[in-house]
Amino acid sequence: MEHTPVWLVNSFIYLSAAVIAVPLSQFLGLGSIIGYLGAGIAIGPWGLGLVTQVEDILHFAEFGVVLMLFLVGLELEPHRLWSLRRPIFGWGSAQVLGCTLLLSLVALGLGVEWRVALVAALGLALSSTAIALQVMGSRNLLPTGSGQAAFSILLFQDVAAIPILALLPLLGTVLEANQALAQVNHAQAALKIIAVVAGIILGGRLLLRPLLRWIARSKTPEVFTAASLLLVVGIAGLMQRVGLSMALGAFLAGVLLAESEYRRELETNIEPFKGLLLGLFFIAVGMSIDFGVLRQSPWTMALIVLGFLAVKGAVIYTLARAMKLPFQERPVFTLLLAQGGEFAFVVFQAASGAHVLLAQTASLLIGAVAVSMLVSPLLLVAVDRLLLPRYANRGERAMQEISEHQNAPVVIAGFGRYGQIVGRLLLAEGFASTVLDHDADMIDAARSFGYRVFYGDATRLDLLRTAGADNAKILVVAVDDIAQSLEIVDLAREHFPHLEIVARARDVTHWNQLRDRGVLQVERELFESSLRSARSVLELLGHGTHEARQSAMRFRQHNLELLEKMYPHYKDRAKLIAVAREGRQQLEAQMSQERAQQAQRRPHGWDH
Repeated sequence: MEHTPVWLVNSFIYLSAAVIAVPLSQFLGLGSIIGYLGAGIAIGPWGLGLVTQVEDILHFAEFGVVLMLFLVGLELEPHRLWSLRRPIFGWGSAQVLGCTLLLSLVALGLGVEWRVALVAALGLALSSTAIALQVMGSRNLLPTGSGQAAFSILLFQDVAAIPILALLPLLGTVLEANQALAQVNHAQAALKIIAVVAGIILGGRLLLRPLLRWIARSKTPEVFTAASLLLVVGIAGLMQRVGLSMALGAFLAGVLLAESEYRRELETNIEPFKGLLLGLFFIAVGMSIDFGVLRQSPWTMALIVLGFLAVKGAVIYTLARAMKLPFQERPVFTLLLAQGGEFAFVVFQAASGAHVLLAQTASLLIGAVAVSMLVSPLLLVAVDRLLLPRYANRGERAMQEISEHQNAPVVIAGFGRYGQIVGRLLLAEGFASTVLDHDADMIDAARSFGYRVFYGDATRLDLLRTAGADNAKILVVAVDDIAQSLEIVDLAREHFPHLEIVARARDVTHWNQLRDRGVLQVERELFESSLRSARSVLELLGHGTHEARQSAMRFRQHNLELLEKMYPHYKDRAKLIAVAREGRQQLEAQMSQERAQQAQRRPHGWDH
């Protein structure tokens, strides 16, 4: 029997570890990153020892970070990136310099030699782009204020890595005799960097789009996928050749193509590779944790990890306050940036090669960074479960809850985009209503327009009584949250059975749950607006206005009838699917027959 290739064995090991560890970690509520890191520890040199060549796989897996930054760049048009220039260079430089200064002072206070203290502080000031962006992406935090701030700081760190690496030889003992030569070499390197960045920008503007257009004309999807990967690999390799961050180069290429007509196709082609390689990167980080160093100096390692996390956390939380980020977003923002970063591995290895750090010191610092990357996702779970619930209402203005008994015939729970339409129509028709909501800013805005909106949580029985539910005729449940909506309905059914309930359903599942509670007046929030959009599409395709309206109305009636037929079976998936398929076929047959009848009634020679 032939010998099985090493790459095939390793691939089997990596995939098996990921398939087992990640779902288990997700099931335990720890997130996918912990699963990947745990898988790496399990199969690495200090676990089962199934994989020993950690350095090789770590360098390969770093390409997942490169692909991730390319995809992030595709989401940022140049004008949006330009609008972030102040946060990038303002808050980014404040974070790196602030953390470096404070970490250096702490190290000097502990008696560490100044060059070692400076290099250690510079490396530890950097954060993990891979973990931070992965967490922010999974939580949909990137569009938020804290997400944009964190991204700006991470981007500055990628830029700052260039001068940090350039500084290392100047601090080393080997090159001190050749200082003049070193300065010349650095000047040449700087010119080379400027030339490469300028070449990428000009090439991206002038060559990339025509080249992608030419490749797309071949109408061969796999070739376009290959071209997408070639683009990222080529630019990343070019950036690394001149000593720049591969991830920064990929991000720059993504920004240049953000306004391209092939942006979505590039995202679709690269996303699967990014996910796999990023998972492999986290596995490699888990494998790279040197438990030998940890075992030899456990207290020193613990002191370094806890110390630099605390110092960085203090600096970053101070920045979050200065940036006026919401209270609720500060803990996650702080924790994501407080951990060590993958680029610290490069800094400490380069510092060891330049004789700034002893090999043992470099190993200790690399181990501390890897441990922080392992601990941070665990701390994030603890923050979610223990800290964030306490932050939920912090920082919000205290508002007085509804206290005077109301007597309006209608009570509206929730005055967001849905509840506002209901309330405005009632007001226009001269009907009074009492509105409850718990968003202070929205209440102020609504009151400024003359609406009677009160602060209060409609899931509380006492507040519903004060709002007049005892005497009202109708309760409109228009809150966003499905669980709260069902809780309000249950409360009303138990304590105010006389109330007619009109409810907003987020989707069909919510609609079924409301029907289970005896609510008959249920409207799906996007159904009617979606139908109107469909009518517009039909008209643009050539249907007359009346014909499009009739088609939409027939579809509406059929959909409502089908929903009623499906409702008794919604807990039986097989029966539900069968009823849905039968209904769809009936609708298609009915509309096809009506189109044929319309065609027969048209005058001869009618050109639709």
